[in-house]
This record gives sequence, C-alpha cells and structure tokens, in this order.
Amino acid sequence: MDVIVRPTPTLQGEFGALSSKNYTTRYLLVAALSEGVSTIYHPAHSEDSDAIRRCIADLGAVLTEDEEKIVIQGFGRHPRDVKELNVGNAGAVLRFLMAVAALSPEVTFVNTYPDSLGKRPHDDLIQALGQIGVEVEHNNGRLPITIRGGTPNGGRITVSGAVSSQYLSALLFLTPLLEEDSEIIVLDDLKSKVVIGQTLEVLEQAGITVHAADDYMSFRVPGRQAYAAKSYTVQGDYPGSAAVLAAAAVTKSDVTIHRLAEQSKQGERAIVDVLRMMEVPLTHEDGTVHVQGNGVLKAVEFDGDAATDAVLAMVAAAVFAEGTSRFYNVENLRYKECDRITDYLAELTRAGAKVEERRDEIIVHGTPEGVEGGVTINAHYDHRVIMALTVVGLRARQPLLIKDAHHVAKSYPQYFDHLRSLGANVEWVE
Repeated sequence: MDVIVRPTPTLQGEFGALSSKNYTTRYLLVAALSEGVSTIYHPAHSEDSDAIRRCIADLGAVLTEDEEKIVIQGFGRHPRDVKELNVGNAGAVLRFLMAVAALSPEVTFVNTYPDSLGKRPHDDLIQALGQIGVEVEHNNGRLPITIRGGTPNGGRITVSGAVSSQYLSALLFLTPLLEEDSEIIVLDDLKSKVVIGQTLEVLEQAGITVHAADDYMSFRVPGRQAYAAKSYTVQGDYPGSAAVLAAAAVTKSDVTIHRLAEQSKQGERAIVDVLRMMEVPLTHEDGTVHVQGNGVLKAVEFDGDAATDAVLAMVAAAVFAEGTSRFYNVENLRYKECDRITDYLAELTRAGAKVEERRDEIIVHGTPEGVEGGVTINAHYDHRVIMALTVVGLRARQPLLIKDAHHVAKSYPQYFDHLRSLGANVEWVE
C-alpha cells in the first residue's frame, strides 16, 4: 500500500515509545539458546521481531504470548533439525541465526525478498563460520544460503567489521556454546560499535562471560557455557522514535514520547543530542522526551556511525535547517535494506531537497523555506526511508505519495497511527 503525506504545520500529543527491535531480537535469541523458561516483558511487535519468533519456534523453542509478555522454553545448544528457515527481510535475524544454524546438521535460509535482503552480502560471516568447521553453500555471499554445521570448533576466529557489526554479534552469541574456548579478532574497522555494546549487555544479563578489549576489536569467549533462563524487560526504541522526534522538530509542535531512557545503550539516543545541537526546544527527563518545536533549525555536523538507524531521520530534519549539514562516517548505510545513501538522496532530490552524496557522507544544504513536494516517491522497500521521507512530506508545499509504505511494518507497524494521533495529515491509498 501507498501513503499520501500532506503538509501538516502543527503536531501535538503524546504516547509511549515502541519497544526496541534490537533488544527484543537479542532477548528472544538468548531465551531460545537457554534450556529453561525465560520471560520477556514488553517485546516489540514488527515484521523483524515476528521473523525471529517464527524461526526460533521452527528450531524448537516453545513460545506462549499475551499482551504484556512472551514466555519461551528454549532449546539450548540442541536446535531442532529443520531443513528451511524464512527470515523474511530481517538482516540481523538472518545473520544471528546463520550462527545458531551452525549447531544443526543442515539448514537452508530461503530468499523471499530478492530485491532487498536478497541483495545484501554476508561474505564476512560466511568466511568466519568456515574457520570453525562450518560448511556454507551460498550465492556469491547472498541468499539462498545453506549452513552445514553440527559440531563447530572454537579457536581463533577472524571477522571483518567493515560492513556490519551483525557478523560479530552472531559469533558472540554462538561461541559460548562451543566445546573449545574462542578468540575473536575483528579485522579492518568495526562499524556500529555501540550495537556491540547492546549485544554484550544482553549476553551478560543471560549469564554469559565474554572478555572484550576496550576497543571491541578482540574478544576471548570461554566455551562450554550455558545461557541462563531469565526475565527481561524491553526498553523503548530510539531508532523508530527518531523519525517522530524529527517530525516534531520540523513543525510547530508540542509532542511528548515516554519510555526513552536517558542512559540507554542505544546509539540512536543521539537523536536527542543532535536536535539540541540544531537548537530545537526540548527536554529529556525521567525517560520522557518533550519537544516544543518552532520549525526553526540550525545545521549540524555529526558522526553517524554511532547512531546508524537514526541518521535518515536526522537528515530529514536537516533538510529544513539553516545552513549546510554534514553526516559523515556513514558508509554502512549502503548495506541496509537498500543503499540508504544513493537511494534515499535520490528521493529527497525528487521531493525538492538540496543534498549531495559522498562515499561515506551525506551533505544537506538546508532549505528553511521548505521543499516543493508534489511527487511520487520510491521508498525502496526500506522502513527507515519511509519514515524519514514522511518527515519531509509534513513540511513540503505539496503532498508526497510514498510507494509501498506498508514496509514500515518491518520495524514500526504503528508509525502512521502514531503520527495521525499527533495530527499528521497522512492517508493510506490502494
């Protein structure tokens, strides 16, 4: 389905932030890897989190869910022998479960999104799994991928972090269950280090010991560990909230979002700091962000690697700022559901924004007077692109029609409902 976003000068209201997709995915995984019963309170509901629910159930976990929580009987180090897994369009879920599948005789991950996840590379994880005795059959590093494991070794493992930190996270989830101790060495650079902090936080909560170097470039992981059955509570989601906060920043607004912890390890909490740098009137106290936007913003420079999933929303806000903004160290945006630099900037340009592309930078020449709009936008099946383009549409002079906007459900199914509750003029169209 498509959505029409019409100019909306004012937003007002409040709601609780969506639960974190990243934490939900990790808690579901560690619960499945325990041999007892775990409880996860306030889990996220989205296509990505539903994908890992479905896949861990296929692998033998028993899930019982109500409105408040999900109870999981895990399968430990002995997943059920299944032939196929379908992760939908969820890249992190695929990579985490490729590692878990190393404990199974043979599992094939099918390719149901050839124009999105089907185009994304996984070579670095494939090479790392090969080092511990796992045979991987693949299509030039892409789906479909067959994992032939069973008894992976530990030992010394090298993995590149230049494209994604998800490969490293996958190995960190797997190696504690191996018979041998492991040493993981990160080659090249490590993108999205802050997300590794989230992985280590969840592993510690699950009773797993990992000895990490301060720079996260090497790890010692004792083998023969067991995941503890625990209770977990999922915090509010900054990546999804970033787009709503950006929408409040570019309009005249009085918007409050609850459940956004000040001390969260989510790097995307930087959206609050960036909006402050842009001189947006806001407060952040007791887990509540209150924006009283006046539509006036100043340009910023920001290292986007610390907040990858909030960068597109930051860029959308910068479209209306006074001056030229620069978001650098963002090359890993190219390896997401789409190329979030080339593809996103092409659509911003179509809408009337003045932007420039670099290999690892996005340059935004702000237009405080607004953009023209009045065009049809291709969202490239990407939930983050959909949310960010919606922010631009709220302040365009003419409506934007965003194609295939239903893909926002990948991470934030309630996004347009929440915007409408604030007064945004958005409408689904067939």
